[in-house]
Amino acid sequence: MFPVPPRVKVCCIASEEEAALAVRMGASALGLVSRMPSGPGPIPESRIRDIADTVPPGVATFLLTCETTAEPIIAQQRFCRTTTIQLVDEVEPGVHAQLRDALPGISIVQVIHVRGSDGEGALRESVAVSSSVDAILLDSGNPSLSTKELGGTGRVHDWGVSRRIRDAVDVPVFLAGGLNPDNLGKAITQVAPFALDVCGGLRSDGRLNETKLVAFMRAVRGSAEVP
Repeated sequence: MFPVPPRVKVCCIASEEEAALAVRMGASALGLVSRMPSGPGPIPESRIRDIADTVPPGVATFLLTCETTAEPIIAQQRFCRTTTIQLVDEVEPGVHAQLRDALPGISIVQVIHVRGSDGEGALRESVAVSSSVDAILLDSGNPSLSTKELGGTGRVHDWGVSRRIRDAVDVPVFLAGGLNPDNLGKAITQVAPFALDVCGGLRSDGRLNETKLVAFMRAVRGSAEVP
């Protein structure tokens, strides 16, 4: 039994109305996607700033960035004014420390893309970076493609690998990749993540679907009641 259900981050928020709906339904965090090489949800940084300004205290706002060096990431966050930076690609050495120095009080979440079933690469990456960040987010992208996939694929990765990573690191683990009301119970049981991150599984015709969101949040809450 899970006495406390995992938190929920609703990603790909595109408007103040979507943000308000997600908060009303119980989301603990909102994902705001800046320019990406591929995938759903990118919006202009001016819109990220406007939406983030409407989010009440206590709900985290995540700026998703594909930048890999410190200077542009710092500039993005200072402009967008989010509470958290989500690094969706591997950054250059020393960047995490530079972000810490330049952006005190801003949380740093590093995305690790789980590919294949052995998971040794993702496990090594996670352990190596865990001491430099506030959390790790496990997703199903593929940064090695000519056009990088850095999230929003809708694919489920090997949750056995995710559990190994979750057990190996001392920071919270977010689980992303193809989650929906039908499979999240299994995901929670197998991985026991700190939080779930969902985008496409809650959207219809590119918009956040209230019916899907309600079903997802109900299933998350139910995970705390099932023995």
